[in-house]
Amino acid sequence: MTNQDIRKILVEELHRIAPDIVLDEIDPDGDLHDEFEIDSMDFLTLVTALAKRFALEMPEADYPKMQSFNALADYLQDRKT
Repeated sequence: MTNQDIRKILVEELHRIAPDIVLDEIDPDGDLHDEFEIDSMDFLTLVTALAKRFALEMPEADYPKMQSFNALADYLQDRKT
């Protein structure tokens, strides 16, 4: 799976949570909570959906590694390889 594929899936899952967000208007290195206006429950929903979609365990201890769009995409890429 390519990084581009992972980013596409990440965008799809983020749009399920925050459908009004225009990706071109956010800072991909900015905090997910701020950039996508999501709360901790939305974040948990996102992580759960991604874990299921990628068939990965994403432990709570790793959440600090997933604080931006780019960081989350990199995390998924690292875990899939």
